[in-house]
Amino acid sequence: MPRYTRYLIDLDGTLYRGKEVIEGGLYFLRELQKRKLPFLYVTNNSSTRPEEVAGRLQSMGYPAEPVQVITSSMAMAHYLRKQEMNRVYVIGEAGLVSALQNEGIQMTETEPDAVVVGIDRQFTYDKMKRACLAIRSGAHFYGTNSDRFLPTEEGMVPGNGSLCCAISAATGVEPVWIGKPEAPIMDFALERIGGSREETLIVGDNLNTDILAGQKAGVDSLLVFSGVTHPQDYKEAAIHATYTVNDLREWTFV
Repeated sequence: MPRYTRYLIDLDGTLYRGKEVIEGGLYFLRELQKRKLPFLYVTNNSSTRPEEVAGRLQSMGYPAEPVQVITSSMAMAHYLRKQEMNRVYVIGEAGLVSALQNEGIQMTETEPDAVVVGIDRQFTYDKMKRACLAIRSGAHFYGTNSDRFLPTEEGMVPGNGSLCCAISAATGVEPVWIGKPEAPIMDFALERIGGSREETLIVGDNLNTDILAGQKAGVDSLLVFSGVTHPQDYKEAAIHATYTVNDLREWTFV
């Protein structure tokens, strides 16, 4: 087994389920901290700022600072700046707005370079109409993440992918996705954490986001059966991780 010196770690289903702490995740992060191994928390959540993500993790007992958090909103803002998309029409919540502001990107409803969509629980017909008109006038179309549903205490509710699908249906244009499993968030995280891809391991519970992200980025992956992927599903899946464990306490650090 290679010696991994850097870790990219998913949140929901890997470190917690709703308000429940996953003990294996807590053990794993404390081991990383004890061994002084660099790690980043990488999440497709676009609605919250890194300070809020770190605060929630800290309240559960996890070692976490805002600089150790990568969100799909942060990756979006970083990507847009590189693409010189300086004026954007935004559908999204505080985490996305804050990330764009931090990169100096102007938000506008008039002749934007791009339409940027993240989860928005105040999504309206008027917002959708503005987005569609801008895209039909030539604006580029970006989505923070393609998750079509989100697990909540109420059950599965619409995710950002569902909002983007509505806009795509009305324009015939598919968005460029930024979050896992796509390259932009992984490139951003790898740039932030440093080191080589061969020394990096991505850890998560979702084959279609975390593990596929690793495959696309050329990064080894560790799948934990504590969240959305169950062992029986894994046996029948087309996507496979480099390693699998039932509990992160089973992982052997080299």
